[in-house]
Amino acid sequence: MDVLEKALEMLQKYPLCDNCLGRQFALLGYNMENDERGKVIKLALTFKAHDLVLLKDKEGLRVLKILATNGFCQKAEEIIQKMKRRISRKRLPKNCFLCEDKFQSLERIVQKATENLSEYEYRSFLVGVELPVHVEEREDEFKAEFDVSYGENMRSEFGRLLGKKLAERVRKSVDYSKPEIVVLINPITEDVRLQVNPLYIAGHYKKLVRGIPQSKWLCSNCRGKGCEKCNWTGKMYMESVEELIEKPFIEETGGSKASFHASGREDIDARMLGKGRPFVIEISQPKKRFIDLKRLEEVVNLQAESKVLISNLRFVDKSVIRKLKKGEASQKEYRVIIEFEKDVTDGELRLLKEKLTNALIKQRTPLRVLHRRADLTREKYIYEVKVKRLSPKRVEMKIKCQGGLYVKELVTGDEGRTTPSVSEFLKNKAKPIKLDVLNVIMNH
Repeated sequence: MDVLEKALEMLQKYPLCDNCLGRQFALLGYNMENDERGKVIKLALTFKAHDLVLLKDKEGLRVLKILATNGFCQKAEEIIQKMKRRISRKRLPKNCFLCEDKFQSLERIVQKATENLSEYEYRSFLVGVELPVHVEEREDEFKAEFDVSYGENMRSEFGRLLGKKLAERVRKSVDYSKPEIVVLINPITEDVRLQVNPLYIAGHYKKLVRGIPQSKWLCSNCRGKGCEKCNWTGKMYMESVEELIEKPFIEETGGSKASFHASGREDIDARMLGKGRPFVIEISQPKKRFIDLKRLEEVVNLQAESKVLISNLRFVDKSVIRKLKKGEASQKEYRVIIEFEKDVTDGELRLLKEKLTNALIKQRTPLRVLHRRADLTREKYIYEVKVKRLSPKRVEMKIKCQGGLYVKELVTGDEGRTTPSVSEFLKNKAKPIKLDVLNVIMNH
């Protein structure tokens, strides 16, 4: 059976618009859209039928009536009128069997998508098509019935045409791998939804004061609802690094919320100094993407009132978050002020430096975090230790070590859960007074 015979067989049974007829033969011919392909097929059938009419063959009129009704073919209808024949209006189908005439609504759908997009800043987009199950099943059954082997699926055609028209309208590029906005369209219901992909901004933060947690800390009693214990705030601490940084980011971008990702974390009573700790802010549904990062940096630093300082802001993609998480095990440099129970000698300090440099430390999960961490024994390596006396019982120790080392427990021994420790080496009970993170060394 040739193309025209198969097309006529389809039209005899079902009303099909130009797009839906042409789509069944989409792989035949180049540089043609399906509506053009459908028109050509219907026109060829019209010529062939008209030829039969002129040869006094009744088949010609029958085919012309099929084309004029189920084929919505104006040319076939004109020929029938010239023959002074009529087509019963009752026989005329209301719409296309497959697409329900929705290929005629593309301009209206694109206009709706354009209006929805107008609230957002973006450089690239992608159209995603959602079809009702009954529409896809109907087309699958149709293809099986007529053994369609050169066709394209309806979802693909809608996506291509809508994407092309929308790109022309908004003058933005289509990005198939990492679009900033995905326009989800149901062409049958004409519903348009936007999936606004997150905006990722990386930087470094310093925490210049003690007593502030890295992330928002909900009240352990009410879990954020507010109670007497937390003075009805829902929080154990009124501020956090995360909150001080996030608020201006959300305000500047118009995002719905923000997620804070960092390479590890410092204790509440520890400062983060040096070049700062790497972080990424993930902003959900941002309305603005073209923002001045230098100005945003200044706003955050001004509002944080010298508690937190951010720097080196830059736009990144999601892959940087994975690198941050891997970087939690990268090298860290700490400074800890240690106070001993008894005086320490210069010889003991030299011994401490020698014993801890290039040492492998075994740490069982510290008692202070055992309520939220699995009880495991971890091995961490110390690359270098420097010790400086401050008083007979007090010293400053700088440690360059593998990420994840619990420095406070390295000092105290944590009731034998960390070994070796400063207290164990010198047989002199030691406690950390002040702890600072001096550097986070990321492996790029």
